[in-house]
Amino acid sequence: MTNIPTEILRTLTAVIDHGSFTKAAVELDLTQPAVSAQMKRLVTLLGHDVFDRSTPGVLKLTPQGELVVGYARRLLSINDQIMHIGSRPELVIRVGTPSDFIGSLLPAKLAQFRKRWPDVRFIVRRGFFDALVRELRSGELDILVGLSLDRPHDARYTWPLETVWARGATTAYDPNRPVPLVTYGEGCVYHHLATETLTKARLDWEAVFTGASIMSLANAVTAGLGIMAMIRRPAIEFGMIPWDDAPLPKLASLHSGIYIREGGARAAYEQLADEIFEMINPQAAARPATGFSGRAVGSPDR
Repeated sequence: MTNIPTEILRTLTAVIDHGSFTKAAVELDLTQPAVSAQMKRLVTLLGHDVFDRSTPGVLKLTPQGELVVGYARRLLSINDQIMHIGSRPELVIRVGTPSDFIGSLLPAKLAQFRKRWPDVRFIVRRGFFDALVRELRSGELDILVGLSLDRPHDARYTWPLETVWARGATTAYDPNRPVPLVTYGEGCVYHHLATETLTKARLDWEAVFTGASIMSLANAVTAGLGIMAMIRRPAIEFGMIPWDDAPLPKLASLHSGIYIREGGARAAYEQLADEIFEMINPQAAARPATGFSGRAVGSPDR
């Protein structure tokens, strides 16, 4: 059987990650002609092209190329783990979350995890879900804990969360005026859910307070500035009141998901993702399902 050199596969993944032969060459300390030669060699070995050449100047994979890149990442991950046997390399796990609530629970879990993986370091970043997903797909994040409007099909774990209108004890609502919203801003899934729900009901709304943290938003809501779409549990824990009998359309559930990127230190990522899920859902019983990694994953709904 023909063996594909791992250096060719590493070059292929670098080209895809950077979207450019030139940038891949810089990262790998190669010349651009050398990168091109390796890609031509790959075509020869496979017997077909991995790049769609129908649009000049646009770097796009063929369906076969998509499969090749997925397998290449897994092979390189195994190769790198074999090379590290007998050594204690430092491992950096990058975790993204759009939620201050989840972020506040993470440090204790990460501390426990590091007792078993003493050479691991963590980088935790907060951002809006769509941007974090792009970073996960490009390899800039290793694990993502996020909320989405639709149920994801590529998460290791996914479960629905009840969303409510949250208010303060002194919040006043005038049905003749626009609904006063407290919000993270347009990039936030809570904002999208609230505004889409109100728009579909033909209700006007206005953002009366936009903040960058759950604490600032909770303070605005409890002070009576306005109302906010929020998951029930953190709404209560941050002092807000679920407005179950609000004269407003009912909010749909959001979907929480834990995602893992392809490649990298898969064993560590999967173990940490499993422990994060157990931390968030201590009573949940995981049921096997299939995610984008191609492995059995838990997908409980409750």
